Amino acid sequence: AFLPGSQIDVRPVRNLDALRGQELRMRVIKVNKKRGNIVLSRKVLLEEENAEKKKHTLDTLAEGKVLNGVIKNITDYGAFVDLGGIDGLLHITDMSWGRVTHPSELFKVNDPIDVIVLKYDAATERVSLGHKQLHNDPWSNVNDRYPVSARMSGKVVSLTDYGAFVELEPGVEGLIHVSEMSWSKRVKHPSKVLNVGDTVEAMVLGVDPGARRISLGLKQVESNPWHELSEKYPIGTTITGKVRNLTEFGAFVEVEEGIDGLIHISDMSWSKRLKHPSEALKKGDTVEAMVLNIDAENQRLSLGLKQLQTDVWDEFFSQHNVSDSVEGKVVRLTNFGAFVELAEGIEGLIHVSEFDDSPQAGKDGKLELNVGESYQMKIIKLIPAERKIGLSIRALKNEEFRADWEAYTETTGRPEVTLGDHFKHQQ
Repeated sequence: AFLPGSQIDVRPVRNLDALRGQELRMRVIKVNKKRGNIVLSRKVLLEEENAEKKKHTLDTLAEGKVLNGVIKNITDYGAFVDLGGIDGLLHITDMSWGRVTHPSELFKVNDPIDVIVLKYDAATERVSLGHKQLHNDPWSNVNDRYPVSARMSGKVVSLTDYGAFVELEPGVEGLIHVSEMSWSKRVKHPSKVLNVGDTVEAMVLGVDPGARRISLGLKQVESNPWHELSEKYPIGTTITGKVRNLTEFGAFVEVEEGIDGLIHISDMSWSKRLKHPSEALKKGDTVEAMVLNIDAENQRLSLGLKQLQTDVWDEFFSQHNVSDSVEGKVVRLTNFGAFVELAEGIEGLIHVSEFDDSPQAGKDGKLELNVGESYQMKIIKLIPAERKIGLSIRALKNEEFRADWEAYTETTGRPEVTLGDHFKHQQ
């Protein structure tokens, strides 16, 4: 007798050799006595049996019913289960409360399985099945098992750009956000700290059962180095560090691994007007700086460079008084006066009203000052708190005039002499 390959099963059989030696029930579907040929079919019997099973299954099929079946086929999105004459789809999302990358991780063809009918469409005879629904949802009482601030151990099951997912138990995962991995290190990617398969201890930061989310923190199980800074580096302490980066507003100095302090551009020099930190420091420099302030909550450490240097302003104010005569170089002119450099880093202002207005002065009766030239002048105002110095050439000239006048009257013995006489004498 001859059994065609197409008649062996209701589904194509690729490996016919596997059937060699087996005893199977078949039906004779064709006989040719003249030629002595007999054609058999196992498929016909199976179809009849399946039709009977299908009728029985459909009669009893209902949503919520638990059935026993056999895995018939596996795909990327799920598994087809033979329920008895009819197949149902067990989608990958309904296989387990836990993470499933591919159905083959849990099942293989011909595995027996218990399933529950989730949805049944009698018109199309489509059946949706569930397996995880036969077990309690682990998220139902997750608040009790994972209270906030509790320390939990789990396995890293996945890494993303923004964090690491940790399996706390089958079906329950928590996320360690990249910002919660280290107090001090700049973690650019979770893979710099963790690997898939690592067992980690983390602290529960938040639980949202509705959204099935648990926030975890890795750094919270360790001491915060920022809270220890105040003890290690009290305000006023001198520290040594390396300039790690320069910005327009200052320089970041690495005090210790993962801890950077900022030297603001205004704290780099007492006297120099810096347009950019690179005028005082460069990347890689080792510098000494003073601790000015520590904000542990916002992780900010303020450092000062100039605080370790003598304040040239304080020194100037201590050595000079109002009415002192000084020499200074004009460094820039404005419409309201001239800025004069009295010493390195020390500038004062000659207001336009304090220029020389004597008859010997220049155009319009005012002395014409030139940038880069030095002049004698008098200190008429000192404001240490605001670091301001008022200067006057006019006051110095008036003083010189009075001295000349007094000397003239003494030599002539003529106190009744007029101012005009003095000018004639000068000419």
